[in-house]
Amino acid sequence: MSFFSNIRTRLSSFLPSAGEESSNDDIRRFTQLVGRTPREAKWYRQALRHRSVLQDDNDFTTSNERLEFLGDAILGLIVAEDLFSRYPTKDEGFLTKLRARLVNGKTLARCATSIQLGDHIELSENMDRGAGRTNRSILSDTYEAIIGAIYLDLGLEAAREFITRSLLQTLDIEELARTRDNYKSLLLELTQARAWPQPAYGVVTAEGPDHDKSFTIKVSIGDRDLGMGQASSKKSAEQKAARQALERLNQEQSED
Repeated sequence: MSFFSNIRTRLSSFLPSAGEESSNDDIRRFTQLVGRTPREAKWYRQALRHRSVLQDDNDFTTSNERLEFLGDAILGLIVAEDLFSRYPTKDEGFLTKLRARLVNGKTLARCATSIQLGDHIELSENMDRGAGRTNRSILSDTYEAIIGAIYLDLGLEAAREFITRSLLQTLDIEELARTRDNYKSLLLELTQARAWPQPAYGVVTAEGPDHDKSFTIKVSIGDRDLGMGQASSKKSAEQKAARQALERLNQEQSED
């Protein structure tokens, strides 16, 4: 038994069984969704089950949240492996930034939409009426959960095939590699994913003559001041402030 097969078997033993019979309709639906015939449909049912349908808010074991966690790790591995092979002369910083551009809520939600994943998600009536099937966070989380289900059911190669087909082959990776970082967009995506207020930018100081001005910009989220940037233009100062805010939030997350 291979290393990953052994890990997959052990992980499966820690997840609860769905305890449901698989109908032919389920098998056809999941086959169309992932591109392979599933062995155990229970993983895909759980991957498509949003926590809003559960009666007990604490019953996280039967929603897709644990599979999302697993799928996120598998996705990161496959994308990192692809970029490592694709760019043999690039350093860690380049690879890390490019992976972040590939693996983010906006991109994953677009991939989920391209395979019509929203049509299959099990949602509460309120969430369904509230446009839950097109919600970026729900779509991206479910996409990762599906990856976790594929891995547990069919193995790493099947997960790699799904990620390659639905993500890596649909993006212009070379163009993304040439794109400069837009820290304001990254900060906005982060706040949207966490359901926080949108970042607010304000001028702290504007000094110097018109031909040689220096702007200091502050960025806040809610009542928290998170970053400060100084540059000769407001746009550049805002980017620097957003970058500082992202670094601070990432540092806080790593310390949790």
